[in-house]
Amino acid sequence: MTPDNIKIKFPLWDYLNQPLFSSDTKFILNPQKFEQVWRIQLLEKCLAKQCDATGHHQS
Repeated sequence: MTPDNIKIKFPLWDYLNQPLFSSDTKFILNPQKFEQVWRIQLLEKCLAKQCDATGHHQS
């Protein structure tokens, strides 16, 4: 698969379901800023999964 075929669409459902009154996370009104933060968090989750998968060895 070439990089041209990989396209992550805008996370509309996540954008609409942001917590409004949570002290843990900040509500982001700007859709472009939300997408940027969402993509960074997605990348961090993916990298953490790869580290967990390679870090544990079964005997």
